[in-house]
Amino acid sequence: MIKPNKPLSATVLTLGFLFLYIPIISLVVFSFNESKLVTVWSGFSLKWYGALLHDDELLTAAWLSLKIGLMTACASVVIGTWAGFVLARFGRFRGFTFFAGMINAPLVIPEVIQGISLLLLFVALEQMIGWPKGRGVLTMWIGHVMLCVSYVAIIVQSRIKELNRSLEEAALDLGATPFKVFFVITLPLISQALLSGWLLSFTLSIDDLVLSAFLSGPGSTTLPLVVFSRVRLGLNPEMNALATLFITAVTIGVIVVNQWMLMRDRKRTRDMQMAFAIADAADTPSTTTRPAVATSALDTANA
Repeated sequence: MIKPNKPLSATVLTLGFLFLYIPIISLVVFSFNESKLVTVWSGFSLKWYGALLHDDELLTAAWLSLKIGLMTACASVVIGTWAGFVLARFGRFRGFTFFAGMINAPLVIPEVIQGISLLLLFVALEQMIGWPKGRGVLTMWIGHVMLCVSYVAIIVQSRIKELNRSLEEAALDLGATPFKVFFVITLPLISQALLSGWLLSFTLSIDDLVLSAFLSGPGSTTLPLVVFSRVRLGLNPEMNALATLFITAVTIGVIVVNQWMLMRDRKRTRDMQMAFAIADAADTPSTTTRPAVATSALDTANA
């Protein structure tokens, strides 16, 4: 048996982290540089953050990207949740392979191909029925939703397959309609998957460049398009300040979500301990029913 070389593993891991995070750290540091040169330090200054707050083009593009990202995330969660539920619970119905392929297609088709296809589709629709009127927020939103629905559907499908169906079956036996079971029992149990899908959809939308480049129009320029056009003309410390703000916002968001998930995990552990304590205290004729009682109590607490 080959023993692992711990010093070598630690060295490779350290070099990998340095390769990943040194550019980000240098970007943050030089966002406070007083000089216009992004690689020469001349003193500490916050002027680039002040310039960023007075840059109307960047602020307008950032607000538009934020609006499209929020719209995309909400629509993708709604559509992707239903798609994932169908894939996980309806079995292999007629047309299942085609439906699953259509859901998964945006994951493997290059965005350039998707952008060209949607552009040709919108141009043809405008010529035939007069909708949509040019390219803009609506066309970008549709393109982003078509991309993000696949990610949400895969996340939700995986979570639903892991659920214990005993609570849903019990609710159906007690007379609840399938829609009530879905909204009252299933949705709370998959809330973490919904949150993950929402955050992923929002991130993909606000960061998308390729689809936005094909589907945007006059007056609908998103933040990635503005940043890309400026970076092509040369590096600007203002872009460092913008990237630092994004890194800070993402870091805070990750910490908040992580703490929320840790709190739910602790609550789940406490509920499991309580459920087993109740099962142990109950005078049940068979000990094999205790895990089922604990699982049902846990799922009820999560719901």
